[in-house]
Amino acid sequence: MQRVPYDEFSLFHENIAEYSLTASARPQVQRIAHQLGDGRTVSALKWGSAEPQMVFVHGGSQNAHTWDTVLLDLGVPALAIDLPGHGHSSWRDDAMYSPHSMAVDIAEVVALHAASAKIVVGMSLGGLTSLALAGHAPHLVQELVLVDITPGVNGDKAKAILDFVNGPQAFASFDDLLKRTIEHNPTRTIESLRRGILHNAKQLDDGSWQWRYDRRSHIRSENSEPISGDALGKLWDLIGALNCPLTLLRGGTSPVVDDADVAELKRRQGRADVLVIDGAGHSIQGDKPRELAAFLATKSV
Repeated sequence: MQRVPYDEFSLFHENIAEYSLTASARPQVQRIAHQLGDGRTVSALKWGSAEPQMVFVHGGSQNAHTWDTVLLDLGVPALAIDLPGHGHSSWRDDAMYSPHSMAVDIAEVVALHAASAKIVVGMSLGGLTSLALAGHAPHLVQELVLVDITPGVNGDKAKAILDFVNGPQAFASFDDLLKRTIEHNPTRTIESLRRGILHNAKQLDDGSWQWRYDRRSHIRSENSEPISGDALGKLWDLIGALNCPLTLLRGGTSPVVDDADVAELKRRQGRADVLVIDGAGHSIQGDKPRELAAFLATKSV
């Protein structure tokens, strides 16, 4: 059995090389953990030594390292959270990971470690969770950026994503896991996919590999929606009630947000900004991290 070495802080040089960044390969970043009242923990990466200026919340089946290239390019103090059931955060016994329940959990972490953050950036499920956070604890969300997500998401729009995450939880070898990942992410470099797997999966004692995220939350029938209609309706209501600035970043090639979603968002929140990132799919931070960083840099001055 071959063990694959992994140090989550030893791979930044790959991000730097792939995107020609000028950042240090040894940034000041540490993993922190917060214990919730029921004994579960929410884990996060704290970038820099100063009070975080930004909070980042990843999408479903991802983890806090999805933001590495963006944060290396930005160079600002930030907090990147592992959602419950993802990354190094605890799984729920009931496997119920709704935006509201996760917002309640991460609110404790944000209040403790990034209470003065200027902006919360949430992608996909993390965007809906960040929206729920703005409703649950509005004082923690001074400005909200949604990365390629609105409450208009449904199973058809998210089909390509669900086809990938609805696969096996475990794989006999790293190569098997990499092969499936390549098949569902044909536009990414093999190096970036390998790096992503090392951050998002773990090798078991028998040499097999397992995703870190709780796949039970993703298994659905072909006719079911990612999130219930009632929950999405409440999230639309939250958009209408927002008092903080709102920006929607839409991936230029992504099917997850359509024109009808944008129209509804503008109807609910007329002050919202909507920007399209050309050449990006659903994961803008993965496809166009430097463009995302450049946009966010305008928020950190």
